[in-house]
Amino acid sequence: MNSQFKKGVLELIVLLSVSARDMYGYELVLEVSKVVDVNEGTIYPLLKRLTNEKYFETYLVESTEGPSRKYYKLTTLGRKRLKELKKTWTEFSSSVNDFIKERGKNE
Repeated sequence: MNSQFKKGVLELIVLLSVSARDMYGYELVLEVSKVVDVNEGTIYPLLKRLTNEKYFETYLVESTEGPSRKYYKLTTLGRKRLKELKKTWTEFSSSVNDFIKERGKNE
């Protein structure tokens, strides 16, 4: 996938993933990787930014497999941001798909 496309949709995918259930960082890396190829170096800075912007709140949960895990939970502000991004993505992708269909008739 084109890196610019990925960068543009990554926030939406992360917010959608956490809206389903609270998740910890590495779990999010695995979840997002089902849609786009990402690594921890991409996800963790995004999680930090989204937390700083108050879209997530975090809490620690003890782990039997090592150190405590930091879980991310969507806030009310995060749900509002998710709704905005979904609307924007739907409108954008619909416009692009319509354009492709129209221009594709000439190929």
